[in-house]
Amino acid sequence: MRFFVFFSFLLASLSAQAQPIAGQASVIDGDTIEIAGTRIRLHGIDAPESGQICQDARERNYRCGQQAAFALADWIGRATVSCEPRDTDRYGRVVAVCRARGQDMNQWMVRAGWAIAYREYSQEYVPDELTARRARAGLWDGTFVPPSEWRRGRR
Repeated sequence: MRFFVFFSFLLASLSAQAQPIAGQASVIDGDTIEIAGTRIRLHGIDAPESGQICQDARERNYRCGQQAAFALADWIGRATVSCEPRDTDRYGRVVAVCRARGQDMNQWMVRAGWAIAYREYSQEYVPDELTARRARAGLWDGTFVPPSEWRRGRR
């Protein structure tokens, strides 16, 4: 009986997690949004942290993490965002692929150069990163420390 109760609870949790999340999004940073109180980490991408500093093509410092968040917020505007959950991360955030106006938001961030493909978790956006790199878009117009390395203290 206990197994049945546990199994039923597990199935209910998994099906609830798989439900799309949609609504007005608030941008937390370049790879995290919030919809109706639910924090959502964008699957397969890694954007600079809010306090991260990068250099532009003229070797001037700028707040690239802040710039990435602004770029995402501007791109979303007032559009409704719909997210398809893929997982939950160690911080309890839903990990999802999100769309606005029918376009993959995760892909847009990488193609615009404000995030990189997070190869540790997915290869999905690697071609988009290569496109951004060739075009010297966003971060690729200067120099930066990959966000995962910056978080580990390489600043």
